[in-house]
Amino acid sequence: MIRFTIATVCYNAGHLIGRTIKSVEQQDYKAVEHIIIDGNSQDETLAQIHFYQQRNSLSANQHDIVCRSEPDQGIYDAMNKALRLATGDYILYLNAGDKFHSTDVLSRLDAMTEKTGSRKQLPAVIYGDTDIVDRDGNFIRHRRLAPPERLSWTSFKQGMLVCHQAFFARIDIARKFSYDFEQYRLSADFDWCIRIMKEAARLKLPLTNAHLIVADYLEGGTSRQHHKDSLLERYDIMCHHYGKFTAFVQHCWFVVRSVVKR
Repeated sequence: MIRFTIATVCYNAGHLIGRTIKSVEQQDYKAVEHIIIDGNSQDETLAQIHFYQQRNSLSANQHDIVCRSEPDQGIYDAMNKALRLATGDYILYLNAGDKFHSTDVLSRLDAMTEKTGSRKQLPAVIYGDTDIVDRDGNFIRHRRLAPPERLSWTSFKQGMLVCHQAFFARIDIARKFSYDFEQYRLSADFDWCIRIMKEAARLKLPLTNAHLIVADYLEGGTSRQHHKDSLLERYDIMCHHYGKFTAFVQHCWFVVRSVVKR
């Protein structure tokens, strides 16, 4: 049985965190660690987390819940804190407002890996699909970029084909790379995923498609609210990993694609 670390970072998210907590709480899989990194919220966020911990202590399907509340330097700093604390075999970031698509996501992933053998043979990444929901958790649409059947670090030349909320990274590999929040304020997750996949290629470890919808994620996150700045950061990241020529050609195609779809 593998162990999953679900990391949730939040700040004054009392109106959103309830459904995220509930979706982790309702997972029918037991070997779960839920790390919640709170940025010293002043609303009812911490009260909801404490109530969650109390319910968990009485549950027949107890998960390990860790909560740390303190000021931070932003979302990616908080995500680094969760990565340092994680004790699972895989880590997934499911932030306030995001939720698992179904109650059996983790048990289905465990069933996929039970014949793998040793921990060192586990896939470097297990990935899946995502749906987009509104602030009330209602379905809006399937995510436009679909995960490819075969994923590699070069796949992200076409954009972030796998949503961060559906990207399970093996802890021992993920911990080699911190989120570079000093350089990338809005798109450090894009850079982080590419670096993990590059390391997987170096180690000759597979990236495995789970063939399921992993998460429903909240529309209109920070990168969407600052869309232009986020795109500039992603262009810089693509230049770094794929070269300036490739980044330029791909972004020309992105522009053409966006115009054609209007």
